[in-house]
Amino acid sequence: MNELDKKFYKISEVAGILGVPASTLRFWEKEFTVIKPKRNDKNTRFYTPEDVETIRMVYFLVKEKGLKLDAAQAEIKHNRHNVSKQSEVIERLQGMKKQLQELQKAFNALR
Repeated sequence: MNELDKKFYKISEVAGILGVPASTLRFWEKEFTVIKPKRNDKNTRFYTPEDVETIRMVYFLVKEKGLKLDAAQAEIKHNRHNVSKQSEVIERLQGMKKQLQELQKAFNALR
């Protein structure tokens, strides 16, 4: 899980952190009432670390679990804590899997 150490993130930064296009973030903002980035006078979006975590939950529910948008929205609204924990666990497991694959690749290269 990426550590979020800034107060605000631009849409391009959030897209990079989560590995999704900025257009997906803009679409999700329209569809999910829980995504509300702050905006300046020029209408530039600024996401807080909490916004990024909410978008991670949306990503998990929509992309990983395959829920439809309205079902994902309801899940976040009614069971936010559990969704957050599930998302965290999956992300950690994926990181471990990647590390193990890299170790296996390095081991095979030594043979």
